[in-house]
Amino acid sequence: MKSSFRVVDLTYMAICSALIAICSWISIPTTVPFTLQTFAVFCVLELLGGKRGTVSICIFILLGAIGIPVFTGFRGGIGVLLGTTGGYIVGFIFMGLIYWLSETLFGEKLVVRFAAMAVGLIVCYTFGTAWFLFVYARSSGAIGVGTALSWCVFPFVLPDLVKMALAITLSGRIKKYLH
Repeated sequence: MKSSFRVVDLTYMAICSALIAICSWISIPTTVPFTLQTFAVFCVLELLGGKRGTVSICIFILLGAIGIPVFTGFRGGIGVLLGTTGGYIVGFIFMGLIYWLSETLFGEKLVVRFAAMAVGLIVCYTFGTAWFLFVYARSSGAIGVGTALSWCVFPFVLPDLVKMALAITLSGRIKKYLH
C-alpha cells in the first residue's frame, strides 16, 4: 500500500500541528481573551494547502482529544472538545475541508484562498455557536442566539479577519522556502 504523503509532507504536517498548539497557548488578554489559534490555522492552510493543512488540523485535534495539552490554556482531553467551545475547535476541520474543496475546484488565486478562508470561518462560527448553544443549554439553561453570538462570535470577527490577512501575507513570504 502506497502512502500519498512523502516524508517531507509528514514532517511539515507535524510541524504545523505543533504550530497550531503553540499559537493556541498565546493569549492576548482583553475583556474577551484572544488566542493566535485561528491565525495558525490560516497559516497552516496557506503554507500546506487544503489537503495537508486539513490533516495537520486533524492531528492537532486528535492530540488534544487524547489528553495532550494542546488547546487554549494548556488543556487537553475529550472534555474540552465536548465543552462549550469544543465546536469551534472541531469547526477548524470544516475550515480546512472548505479550503481544500475551493482549492481543488477554483485553483489557488488569492481571491479564491481568501474567500475559502472567509467561508470556512463563517462555517466554523456557525458550527461552534450551534454547539455552544446546545452544550450551554444542557448545563446552564437556554440562551438566545443573539446572546451566544455576542459572547462567542462578534468580539472575534474583526481580530480573525486581521489574523487572516496577516496569515496570507506572512505565509506568502514563507511559502517560497518550502519545497
